Amino acid sequence: MTQQRIGVVTSGSLVNGLTVRLAPDYAVERLRVGQYVVIHGSHHQFFATVSDITLEATDRALLSDPPTDDPFLTDVLAGTATYGTVSLRPQLMAPHADPAALEPPRAVPTHFASVYEADPDDFTRVFGSADEWHFEIGQPLDSDIPICIDLRPLVERSNGVFGKSGTGKSFLTRLLLAGIIRADVASNLVFDMHSEYAHEVRAERLGVVKGLRQIFGADRVLLYTLDPDSTRARGAAFDQQVRIGLNQIEPEDVMLLSRALNLSATAAETAFMVQQRYGDRWLSTLLQMDADQQQEFVADGAHPGSLGALRRKLAQLERLPFVVPSSETNVLQSLTRRLARGQHVILEFGRQGSDLAYMLVANILTRHIHQHWVGLAETFLRTRSPADKPRQLMITIEEAHKFLEPALARQTIFGTIARELRKYYVTLLVVDQRPSSIDDEVMSQLGTRISALLNDEKDIAAVFSGVSGAAALKAVLATLDSKQQALVLGHAVPMPVAIRTRPYDARFASEMTHATMAPPVLEAAGTLEDLF
Repeated sequence: MTQQRIGVVTSGSLVNGLTVRLAPDYAVERLRVGQYVVIHGSHHQFFATVSDITLEATDRALLSDPPTDDPFLTDVLAGTATYGTVSLRPQLMAPHADPAALEPPRAVPTHFASVYEADPDDFTRVFGSADEWHFEIGQPLDSDIPICIDLRPLVERSNGVFGKSGTGKSFLTRLLLAGIIRADVASNLVFDMHSEYAHEVRAERLGVVKGLRQIFGADRVLLYTLDPDSTRARGAAFDQQVRIGLNQIEPEDVMLLSRALNLSATAAETAFMVQQRYGDRWLSTLLQMDADQQQEFVADGAHPGSLGALRRKLAQLERLPFVVPSSETNVLQSLTRRLARGQHVILEFGRQGSDLAYMLVANILTRHIHQHWVGLAETFLRTRSPADKPRQLMITIEEAHKFLEPALARQTIFGTIARELRKYYVTLLVVDQRPSSIDDEVMSQLGTRISALLNDEKDIAAVFSGVSGAAALKAVLATLDSKQQALVLGHAVPMPVAIRTRPYDARFASEMTHATMAPPVLEAAGTLEDLF
């Protein structure tokens, strides 16, 4: 396949990028911001993206009196007196002697080095081809060549999916989860706030599409629910109902809910004081305190107003349908063992999708699972036995800023996981439409960022925090359509790339069904309770 020559390098620098003068026979309108090109230098090939397109003229007088009424003269001047230039941002380089040895650019091509459109072989060399580990996530905006991400570095770090409302964040998240499940590179725990990951949902232009449980089967993707009536009403079967005991709620969980419950700082301190006296019965004891018992507790140093306010506001937790005095079935152990065995769990909230319920349940379950994985990781570090190595776990949370805003990020288990990187084999997939509301330190730790269209300048700046060449990438992000397009950058791809995301449709479901690996082997058991 003959590559189309675009032009030649005329100036530039490693820091500020390169300027290319377009060839006379190459129409400037063929180029797009974000397009992928190849520069043939004397000793290296450079892979770059288009960051800007400019119209130039050798004689400024032509611009003051343009030949608008003479198409023939316009054609004569094009490419000589008038021409186009392109700004390029080099992303990778490879020596001619070893084209597969890609590395970050540390040099620039010579003057007048030729620039060509990228062909399918170039894309394959950089992004790989679909295989066991490389998952096709989409195609470049200007071609139909598959773009793959490497799932192994993806799951080893926390990642983010961003985009304003209506840009398809949930479908993009499903794509990633499907790739991870198919390749079996990690277990997934998905906090499904809007009940749209496990079973079929209706999508614009695609009709009804299958959920992850329908694609991969009920033996691989388990469904836990806080609202069994809602799940049954949609005709879906579930594996276990989730109930949270008052004895499982910690003061740390209450601190996370301080905004939702309108709690003061002194109220949080009082919660710790109650726990110190009553242990895991602290919340049930607090809610049952009469006036005399409250007075007795206040005598030990607690503020009476703070204690009373804490008791009144925490009574809202007791009224949640899934909260019970003490959990009879240990859902936490069940959930943890399922994930450790290599299964994937989606937790539906149904009609219990309030901020209060979502934040409470997600924090409690994640805190318990993280503690278990820390124990597994420490055992592995001690024994160095491959049999003790914990299975990689990815936790997906929507509306992530509720847990990771600056005031809470250092107090929640989600902030702890994001800062730990891959130390304990647990990572996050944060899904949000307001990345600017997420703590800066957490954003800086995200390994791979996939962003659909964003309009707010603060959100755009947050996505590119700590990223080199952010100005050029912002221009690319600004040109995306509001549907089925995204910018991918970070550890899962060798260089940033703008894509048309792969359709999550019936064809995709069929491909995943036929390509899926065998489910993990479980012990024979008659019922769920027999397993535990």
